[in-house]
Amino acid sequence: MVIGFEATIQILTCSALVGLLAAVGLRLTYREVKEALLQCRFLLILLVNFFVIPLVTVVVATCFGLKRDLAIAMVLLAAAPFAPVVPVFARMANAELALAAGLTAVFPLVCVVLTPVVAQISLRAFETDHVHFDMLASVAILLATISLPLIAGLLIQHRAPGLGQRLLRPVETISGALGAVSLAFVTATRFRSTTDLGWRAWLAMALVSEISLLLGWNIGGPGRGARRVIALGSSNRNIALALLVAIQSFPGTDAAPAVVGNGLLLIALGLLHVAWWRFTGAGGR
Repeated sequence: MVIGFEATIQILTCSALVGLLAAVGLRLTYREVKEALLQCRFLLILLVNFFVIPLVTVVVATCFGLKRDLAIAMVLLAAAPFAPVVPVFARMANAELALAAGLTAVFPLVCVVLTPVVAQISLRAFETDHVHFDMLASVAILLATISLPLIAGLLIQHRAPGLGQRLLRPVETISGALGAVSLAFVTATRFRSTTDLGWRAWLAMALVSEISLLLGWNIGGPGRGARRVIALGSSNRNIALALLVAIQSFPGTDAAPAVVGNGLLLIALGLLHVAWWRFTGAGGR
């Protein structure tokens, strides 16, 4: 039954993400994405997301005196920036969609190289550096569920814009429905993963998320739309990648459930920020 639940979650989540990211690609042109990437502070974004935020996470987890598995889960999430939901959140928050799509497509390739290194170094603070990582499998999963759908949408929009416009509404509708079902299913079946964390772990993860959001906002550049994108990308981590590392490196421990619980908390916080920006027009610090 557990295998059935896991398979259902993976199918629903991957199907929703593929559709939502393809829809984002259908809304954009190659030139828009290219210009957005060239104008952003890419090296600074990498530095903050792969050095500063993991360091902040280690400090916060240590100060809160969290159990080892809970700290490991936080570190694994900190080492896996830019969740694939960032373009979806960016569109909802009226942020710069081209920048969100470009960074979300590029970051999986960077994560495959840097995530295991950053995680291994950061986990030494908790007397472990036991990180196993199947790079080929991870590349295949991340490309298939994140980068390729975005690129496919861009190519369709570039080569056959008429077809792209006809596909956009049905793809968004179906993937949006699948996303809602997936989120409800994950929340219902993994709700205990979140509640079992305890208030101390909740507070620690929420603090890291808010600090990451502020760091992302401040390095996002002069434009409010770009700042929102980097803030969302810095505070919303790639749950699937962190979970993959947790399962490979710490089987039989509470690290994987803690990744899921913390991931649900990050999604909830991300949605709160999206709602604030969308419905109040706020963009200040």
